Amino acid sequence: MRIAEENWKVLASLFPAGWQQMAWQSGAVERLRGFPSPDVLLRMLLLHVARGYSLRETVVRAKLANWADISDVALLKRLRNSEEWLRFLCMELLRENVAYPLEETIGRTMRIVDGTIVREPGKTGSQWRILYSIRLPSLVCDFFEVTATIGEGSGESLNRLPVGPRDLILADAGYCSVAGIEYVWQRGADVLVRVNPQSFVAYSAYGRRVSPSFRDYALCPKWGSSANGGLSCTVKVRHLQAGCAQYERATARFNMLIGACSVKQVRSK
Repeated sequence: MRIAEENWKVLASLFPAGWQQMAWQSGAVERLRGFPSPDVLLRMLLLHVARGYSLRETVVRAKLANWADISDVALLKRLRNSEEWLRFLCMELLRENVAYPLEETIGRTMRIVDGTIVREPGKTGSQWRILYSIRLPSLVCDFFEVTATIGEGSGESLNRLPVGPRDLILADAGYCSVAGIEYVWQRGADVLVRVNPQSFVAYSAYGRRVSPSFRDYALCPKWGSSANGGLSCTVKVRHLQAGCAQYERATARFNMLIGACSVKQVRSK
């Protein structure tokens, strides 16, 4: 028990300044009914959210640890009231750990897209897929959709995402597909995805397939429309010399950009 308390003190020391006061200001704590302090409330919320314990198991563990004696329903109400408090903690931690201001000055709506699978309790619990997007830097969830994990329309795809003009969609390699990128592009938005080597296919102006080594080339794509009205991209390929001072940085840039070139018509110069 002593080790657990010491660990909590170390963890709490990493929280942003004013995190306890924000619990009152955000409405997460209007009165400490059943909780001795905001610290205890946050510890219980983290048990449920971060450790994955059910609400019922969380309150049982809290009672055994002499933290608080409340019902699972009461904890659920506290969780619902703590949205702004938890978002404040995440935003402040993000600001403290990035090397540039998280201000929305680029004139675009930056959105991170990802998905996950959740399972209902029990040995025979059903599985569900959640697709969601979060805005930067506000960390507000502006879209989520719950579907089955099998069947048509249940996969993780950008086609399921509502997209507006000048959106900038950030996604992992699982979203690097021709159909998904074209869907976003046709709606006046842009995509930044990590490359999926299995789906990226590029051809030269002479119709020959281009297969550059990901460690030796950097690509700079420029979007446009093809003669048949489809999506096209002119790609400039720059060979990188190993040992160059900018090799790693250029390679990282290539790894991000090349995913956006996963289209049917690609010309390489």
